[in-house]
Order: sequence, then C-alpha cells, then structure tokens
Amino acid sequence: MVIAWAGGLFAFIGGAIAQDGVSHPWQMNFQTPATPVMEKLVAFHDNILILITLISLFVLVLLLYIVWRFNSKSNPVPSKTTHNTLLEVAWTVIPIIILVGMAIPSVRLLYEFDVVPSPQIVQENFGVTVDGEMVIKATGMAWMWMYDYPDHGVQGMDAFCSAGPDYCMARAGPDDNRLLETTNRVVVPVNTLVRVQVTSEDWIHAWAVPAFGVKIDAVPGRINETWFVATREGTFYGQCSELCGEFHGFMPIAVDVVSRDEFEARINALAETYPVF
Repeated sequence: MVIAWAGGLFAFIGGAIAQDGVSHPWQMNFQTPATPVMEKLVAFHDNILILITLISLFVLVLLLYIVWRFNSKSNPVPSKTTHNTLLEVAWTVIPIIILVGMAIPSVRLLYEFDVVPSPQIVQENFGVTVDGEMVIKATGMAWMWMYDYPDHGVQGMDAFCSAGPDYCMARAGPDDNRLLETTNRVVVPVNTLVRVQVTSEDWIHAWAVPAFGVKIDAVPGRINETWFVATREGTFYGQCSELCGEFHGFMPIAVDVVSRDEFEARINALAETYPVF
C-alpha cells in the first residue's frame, strides 16, 4: 500500500515537472530548454530565485526579531531614536548593489535575445556549433499564422489551429495537444541559425515558443526579427502571446526540429505544395 502510494506520488511529481516541447497540468518548472538562449534564461531565473528567496528569509527574520524584541511587553519604555545614519546608508546602498547585480546579466541577456548574431558569435557566446543559416517569415492574421521560406521557395504555408476552429473549440482526445496542433508545422533543421522575421496583416500578434525562449510582437507594417538555434530534435509548441481578438486563443505555433536530411525532404515537399507565386 505504501509503495503504491509512493509510486503514485512520484508519478504525480514527475508529471508536474515533466518538460518537453509542451506544458503539462501542474507543471512547476520551465519546459526543458531547446536553445542556448533559453538555457541562459533558465539559469538566470534560477539564480534570481535563490537571491530573492534569501532576501525574503532575511526580511522575515528581521520582522520576527522586531516583533519579539520591541513589543510593548518586552520593551515597555520605547526608544526615542529618530534615525541612524549608518543604518540608513546601509539599507539604501545594499539594495542598490543587489539591483545593479541583477540588472547587468539581465540587460546582457536582453541584448543577446534582441540582436541576431552570426554563427561565429553563437559559437563564441554559447558554445554551440552552427550548421548553416536560414530565414523564416511568420505573418500573423486573424486567426492563423502564414509562413514563407524565402531561401527554399516556399510561400504562403498556412498554419491553422489543427483541423479548423471547430476542432479547436471542441474537447480534444487524451492524446491530442488541445489548442496547440496546427494544420502545418514549421520545420527547421537542428543546430541551424534560424532568423524569424515576424509581421502582421491586421493587428498586433506575437510569435512565441517557450522552449526556444522566443517571443516577439508581430506588428502591421513592420518586420521584427528574432532568432534561435535549436540544439535537439523534437516538436515544440507555442501560441500567439498578444491579445488579438475573439479567437486569440486559437493561434497555436508548432515547430518540428529535425535532422538535416529530413528537413531537405520535407522542405522540398512544401515547395511543391506552397510554391512562390
């Protein structure tokens, strides 16, 4: 009985922290990073979490000490001290130092997210060997994504929510990723520098894939650019992350990261189905 209960508990915990290209009920952590940028983001998050936990515990100890030391019973004659210069300087300077220490790696990460690097920079900054470059254009519209591969002769590949809005709004089966499957998946080769150019045909959307650490707005009349290098194969899901109207929740993103050979086969098939017009 105890063994069965323990097994169930561990199964629950495993499901809670299960991490792949999709989130799970009761999941507590990030999805397993699939890009070096997301690995850095998770490491930064973990370090900040430790820091703020220590600060919270320190403040809690101070509060408990004050409650114990300066209540009316323990301290019937209150102090008339109005200020303490050394203490006031300390509780001003120390938080400034902590915030600056948090800001420097944060700004560095933001810069690395924002600026599309060369393969050489990816190798130097992230230790990842890049096997080629490519460009994908993602266009958001109400309510779907359309993709172009300008380097591979693919234009106008539509990606609706699975088989259509009726399926998306219905209850999915136990093996379906409800609201995440698309009629066509984006396909990219592993260990390749992918430049994603994002725009919109109507109003603001946002192209986001959590496991990649990617989120960028799709703005009408403007092209924003982001990048990723997926270091492992698999299927990774995301969603439009900018409130864009009635069916905002029905704009999923599905990305297949595959080997170079499989990518060539699939992109050739897509070029026949969605040729440049």
